[in-house]
Amino acid sequence: MFTGLSAFPLTPVPGNGDVDEKAYAALVERLAAAGVDSIGALGSTGSYAYLTREERARVARIAVEHADGVPVIVGIGALRTRQVLQAAEDAQNAGAAGVLLAPVSYQPLTDDDVFGLFEEVTANLSIPLVIYDNPGTTHFAFTDELYARLARLPRVASLKIPPLPADPARARDRVEHLRRLLPAAVTFGTSGDAAAARGLNAGCDAWYSVIGGTFPEPALALTRAAQAGRHRQALEESRRLEPLWDLFARHGSLRVVAAAAAHLGLTARRNLPLPLRGLNAEERARLVTVVEQLRLHT
Repeated sequence: MFTGLSAFPLTPVPGNGDVDEKAYAALVERLAAAGVDSIGALGSTGSYAYLTREERARVARIAVEHADGVPVIVGIGALRTRQVLQAAEDAQNAGAAGVLLAPVSYQPLTDDDVFGLFEEVTANLSIPLVIYDNPGTTHFAFTDELYARLARLPRVASLKIPPLPADPARARDRVEHLRRLLPAAVTFGTSGDAAAARGLNAGCDAWYSVIGGTFPEPALALTRAAQAGRHRQALEESRRLEPLWDLFARHGSLRVVAAAAAHLGLTARRNLPLPLRGLNAEERARLVTVVEQLRLHT
């Protein structure tokens, strides 16, 4: 479950409306049919921070019900520890195979705050947990010392890390350092889709993927190449997708995959919770051109 391709689908929300449950179920079914290794419900791409407890619980149940046996990892991040514990309870009741936790905050968090959060949550879990290090969103930077402390808590099974250094030798050194630092049973996976091939080639166990939630086939091709030791092919797959990575860098991955899902007819045109507006007409046109040029329209 914590190796290979973990695909994170969009949660379609039409503005101020309710979650489009039918479209969401179809997105999950599409990922299961493609053969992804796990499905990440309610990640950042899944807009968890914009949903109520009831909406998140329902999304978790839909994901598990439509995943056709593929393990589902459910995001449980929230501002207060009480809310995180409620989300964890709901995820477990839905049948999630694991949970994903980022230290969400309004006031800046200290290392002790974050350790205390994970300590309390893991003490109340019966399923594995993925530590989500996403400083671009949470504005909290994990130290290696904190990684090591957290990785020894019960139920901690994987670590989702930011992109590795661009230099392959430095990337491998970073992976080897993490291997020495973390317990052998704890995997770690790369995020930042443009750097996925680099991370997998350097030895990361998993790719926690944005693009995989909308375009599972190219994400699987990249992942399987890296897993088989075909490192050059993995890099070539990533280079082929550079026009998409450029859009991610310019507009943010969520807005890009939301527009892509709408273009493919997987969701309604409006599929992001307000106040998120998505891409404008000119930006959507560029996205459509990229999707067609890369033959991602199937």
